[in-house]
Amino acid sequence: MTGVLADLARTFATLSLVSIGGINVVLPEIRHQVVDVHGWMSDAVFAHTFAIASAAPGPNVIVVSLIGWQVAGWAGLLVATLAIMLPSCALAFVAGRVLARWSGTTAVAVLKDALVPLGLGLMLASGVSLMRAVDRDVVTIAISLATAAFVVLSRRNPLWALAAGTIANIITLHLF
Repeated sequence: MTGVLADLARTFATLSLVSIGGINVVLPEIRHQVVDVHGWMSDAVFAHTFAIASAAPGPNVIVVSLIGWQVAGWAGLLVATLAIMLPSCALAFVAGRVLARWSGTTAVAVLKDALVPLGLGLMLASGVSLMRAVDRDVVTIAISLATAAFVVLSRRNPLWALAAGTIANIITLHLF
């Protein structure tokens, strides 16, 4: 059990330091580590875990806690959660202090401008990675693409897309 906890800590502490923009930007690498490298769960279980974490109130980092819990119980939950939170929090604290001191410089302005598209690109890559992992038929691909289009083109609450996609999937499961 100690080896698994050390693997959880090492994996999520490393990912914590590159999660610029939140946990969703490193989701493809989390999936790769959890499914492909360590074999802690299958693609389907990972996708379900992500869906449960996304549906739950609170921050998206819950997915890491759930992975830790499924891998090593309560100890895994605690280790994974602390490993994903502490390094990035420490880095944010130090970066905040440095940025506050040097906020008027051109270098800081350039850095801030560069991080926005980086974070957005990583979030887009996360969505595509999850689609590849779970969309196995025409219906689920259509639901994913329609949901993405709805969110991009509409100013309505994304929960409408979630509800419509869920209903569409339930109907197709009963018809076919």
